[in-house]
Parts: sequence; C-alpha cells; structure tokens
Amino acid sequence: MAAKKAKKEEEGAAAEAAPKSKKKLFIIIGGVVLLAAAGGGGWFFLKKPSPEQVAAAEAAAKAKNPVAFVDMKDMMISLSNAGQQDRQPIMKIKVVLEIADAKAADQVKPLLPRVEDAFQVFMRELRPSDLEGSAGMYRLKEELLRRVNLTVYPAKVDAVLFKELLVQ
Repeated sequence: MAAKKAKKEEEGAAAEAAPKSKKKLFIIIGGVVLLAAAGGGGWFFLKKPSPEQVAAAEAAAKAKNPVAFVDMKDMMISLSNAGQQDRQPIMKIKVVLEIADAKAADQVKPLLPRVEDAFQVFMRELRPSDLEGSAGMYRLKEELLRRVNLTVYPAKVDAVLFKELLVQ
C-alpha cells in the first residue's frame, strides 16, 4: 500500500510539474521569437545600401530630364461683365507652360496658337468674381491645365504658371 501511495504522489508531482514546464517552454519559445523579430527589424531598418545601389540611385537622378518652360504670348482678354457694370472688365495675363522634358516641349510649340485660342474662349466667359481669392486662381490654373492638355494631347503639360495676371 505504501508503494501505491508513493506512486500516486509521484504521479501528482509529475502532473503539477507538467503544466509548469509547459508554461516555461512557451515563455522561452516566445522570448526566442520576440528576439528574432527584433533582430530582423533592426537589421531591416539599419541596413545601409550597398555602393552599387547608391551609384544606381545617383545615375537615375542625373538621367532625369530637366524641366522645360514654354512662354506663351501676353494675352489681353475682355471678361464677361454680366450687365453689372458700364465698363467691360479686362484681364491681362502672361502664362508659362511647364513640361517634363524638352522633346515634349518641341511638340507643344507648334500647337501654341490652338492653346491660346482654347484659353481665350474659356476666359472670355469668366467674370471678375470668378478670379477672386486664391481659390479662384487655383481653379483657373486647373481649368487652363486641363484645356492645354486636351489641345496638345500626345504631349503632356505638367503645370500652367502665371507670370502676371491683372484684372481691371
């Protein structure tokens, strides 16, 4: 009987030790996984690029084509007064087109008369109140950019820049 009690006590001690050893095992495995993840993350963020990668990035930056600017003629446009004033308001505008590369600029230059026509047709319908504030100027820039890109379609203009804009 004493042997049975000793055997039961050993089984009870082993049963209690098994959950504790499983917990220790999970803690150790979790620590190893956490340490590996921290080491991998540190290597990823602190890794310095190789000299070949640096050279390739510099070559790509140098190979980038310089931006080209195309000046348009000064335009004087009479605006719509909508019957509110006796005098017709006039807008004087100087515009420059920003183009990503010189090849596209060469394609745009012969089409400048069409661009000017598209601008004038649109701006004739503007009222002075349409140009008030920075929001009005922004809307005008975006609309002119849309119209110029429709006119010179295979080529692409990146921005419409105002050199001067005067409304009287």
